[in-house]
Amino acid sequence: MLMSRDLKDKTPGELEQIVEFLGGKKYLAGYIFNFIHSKDVEEISQITPLSKAFREQLSEQGYFISRLSVLDKLTDKDSTAKYVFALSDGGRIETVLLLDGRRKTLCVSTQVGCAMGCAFCATAKLKLQRNLTAGEIVDQVNSVEKDAGRINNVVYMGMGEPLANYAAVNKSLRILNHPKGKNIGIRHITVSTCGLAPAIRKLASEDIRPRLAVSLNATTDELRTKLMPISAKYPIKELLKAVRFYQNRTHQRVTFEYVLIKNLNDSIGHAKMLIKLLSGLSCNMNLIEHNPYPTCKYAASSGTRIQEFAEVLETAGIETTVRYKMGRNIKAACGQLGAGWLGEKSK
Repeated sequence: MLMSRDLKDKTPGELEQIVEFLGGKKYLAGYIFNFIHSKDVEEISQITPLSKAFREQLSEQGYFISRLSVLDKLTDKDSTAKYVFALSDGGRIETVLLLDGRRKTLCVSTQVGCAMGCAFCATAKLKLQRNLTAGEIVDQVNSVEKDAGRINNVVYMGMGEPLANYAAVNKSLRILNHPKGKNIGIRHITVSTCGLAPAIRKLASEDIRPRLAVSLNATTDELRTKLMPISAKYPIKELLKAVRFYQNRTHQRVTFEYVLIKNLNDSIGHAKMLIKLLSGLSCNMNLIEHNPYPTCKYAASSGTRIQEFAEVLETAGIETTVRYKMGRNIKAACGQLGAGWLGEKSK
C-alpha cells in the first residue's frame, strides 16, 4: 500500500520526517500541523509561514490536505444534528453532534460500515466496506467545528468498531489531543468497543489512554453471542478480564453500555446478574433504549421497565444513566447510523 500523501493524516513526528526529507528545517512541521488542525486551512498554499518555494515543493511531491464533503445535515427537534459526509472514493459516513447545554459532544465514525454483525445495529447490515484513515476521523471534528463551533468531547461511537481500526484510531487520538491542534484533553475523548479484548489490552499499554466504553448488552455468553457475534471469540469472562487490565493500568472508571431490548435482556434478573458480573470494577452504566431500524426484529423495552432496571443497578451502587431517543427522528440515535441506506443495499 502506498504511503498516504494527505498531510491531515500525519502526526507532528511524521510531518517532521517529511519536512526533513524535503530539505526543510524540522520546526516547519509545527506550522503545517497547526495550520491544518487549529486554523483549518484547506490548501498547502495557505500555510503562509512556509516559503512559497517549499509550499510548491510539497505540492509537486503530491502532498495535499484532504477535506470531507458534507452531503447533508439533518437536525432533530431535540437539537441533535447528523452530518452525512462523502469520502473521496464515493463512500459515506455519518457523524452526530449532541448538545447538552453549552457542552458539545461529537460522535465520530471510524469505518465505512462495520464487520461486527451486532443484531440491534443498522450499521452492521451495511457490512464493512473499509477503514477510515486518521485524517478522515479527525476531519469529522474539523468539519463540524467549522459549522457548529468548538467541540468539547469526542466519542468514538459512530459507524464501525474503533478497535478494529486500531492504528488509525490511535493516530487520530494523538492528533486531536495535541496542543498545537484541537487540543482536546484525553479525558474528554472516549473510545467505545464491542469487546475486542486483545485491543483493549493493547490500548492500556499506550502512552495515551482515552476513556473506555464497552458495549455489553447481555449477561450470558449465549445471549450475548446471539446479539453480538464477537462474544463467541471473546467471551464475557475474557472481555471483563481485559477491562480490569485496562483499569489497573489507567486507574480510570470504565463505562458499560447496555441496550435494553424487550423481553430479551431487560428482566430484573438480568439486572442482578449484571451487578455480579461488574463486581469489583470501578464503572458506570449507560442504559440505552433500543432504537428501531428497517428489518430489525427487536423492540425497545418499556419506559417503566428501563427505570426499574436502572433502579436495581443504582441500589447496588452502580452509577446509571438512561439514554433516551436522542436523534431518533433523523436516524442519528445509537444503532441507527446508516439506516437510511439499507434500502439501497438491497436493490
